[in-house]
Amino acid sequence: MKTVKLGIAGLGHVGCGLIELVERQAELRLPGKLEIVGVSARSKSRNRPVDISGYRWFDDAATLAEDPEVDVFVELVGGSDGPAKFAVEEAIKAGKHVVTANKALIAMHGQALEKLAQEKDVDLMFEAAVAGGVPVVRVLRDSLTGVTINRVSGILNGTCNYLTTEMLDTGRSYDEVLEEAQKLGYAEADPTLDVSGMDAAHKAAILASIAFTADLDFSKVSVKGVDTVELIDLVLADRLGLRIKLIAEGLLTDAGVVCRVAPLAMPVEHPLARVNGALNTVRVEGDPVGAVTLTGPGAGAGPTASAVMGDISKLFTPTARSPFGRAKHHESRQFVDAEPAERSAFFFRVKLADRPGALASLTEALAAHDVSVNKLLQESADDSDVSPVAIVTHVCSRGDIDAASARVSALEASVGAPQVIPIDAGN
Repeated sequence: MKTVKLGIAGLGHVGCGLIELVERQAELRLPGKLEIVGVSARSKSRNRPVDISGYRWFDDAATLAEDPEVDVFVELVGGSDGPAKFAVEEAIKAGKHVVTANKALIAMHGQALEKLAQEKDVDLMFEAAVAGGVPVVRVLRDSLTGVTINRVSGILNGTCNYLTTEMLDTGRSYDEVLEEAQKLGYAEADPTLDVSGMDAAHKAAILASIAFTADLDFSKVSVKGVDTVELIDLVLADRLGLRIKLIAEGLLTDAGVVCRVAPLAMPVEHPLARVNGALNTVRVEGDPVGAVTLTGPGAGAGPTASAVMGDISKLFTPTARSPFGRAKHHESRQFVDAEPAERSAFFFRVKLADRPGALASLTEALAAHDVSVNKLLQESADDSDVSPVAIVTHVCSRGDIDAASARVSALEASVGAPQVIPIDAGN
């Protein structure tokens, strides 16, 4: 029976979860035996749910990566640069296979690491970097090679999906639900990476690069988070038959690959609209399969550690596969900036002072920029005499709706900036 020897750098929730899996590997369907050669983390004395006293300790992750006994270096440190990047580079240079859950590292430096791994004839595996326990990287890279993909989209951040779901279900504000999410462990003490959309953007860029054989260029990814979405937006959208979700997507266009993250409104029957709580979902659309949807837990020690273990199990019989699934003869596409001229229907919400003529001035401002109203819903005025108004527009250009939004914002009756969210009608 073949034995694969691991060096594990990073002993947070995922690292400890992986050690637990290794320690009960007899219960797993592995094609061989795993042995932990050594471990590394910032602090040796930190209280952890697993006993690491039986493993060699390395103060420096790069030293562990270069250790001659290590077959596979597992990087769970995190961060796009610094110790994580250096240790992964040193491991590859030393001829070690690498497994990582670090989406920021792959999103920012994946192309260079891919080149280095191919030069050294080793595997670079990162299934756990995207959607945790949902095996979407392997499905895109291996299972769907016979599919011409035109769109990959999904809910790639469980924190954001939990926020929008709970706000709508409970009627509590963004700040209240975020505080609860932090207590439950769904959100970090500093949730900026999640709520800003940046975490989902790292994952979306990786998926788009694989799906479209594109040179990953994170500088071209458009990012907008859920931190501007208010409870009233979710409530009014719901009354109009829509759900607002943070959607990450990659699109194949004539100009190249467009990758973006932003809140989208979608009909309640849309496959992504029905995904609630902290779950992740990825939807792959292409010919000849139509659409394939994968759903599961996207974060947490168990799901992420299981994804890491899935990659490790492949390395009992390493093949030095291309990390992004591209061969030398493949023509690579380029990431391009998202075009503001896209056309769709929009969810448009504005708060108006409760005074005569306010609603008429709103519809006139929209009409001045060729934005017509399909549905309109007006809430009763609150204690401050402000009335929220939600509109579903007919299809128009992004440029027209943005110009109309600026005009509405300048109205004397307008209170605060309008909310503008594209509507994805789906299939």
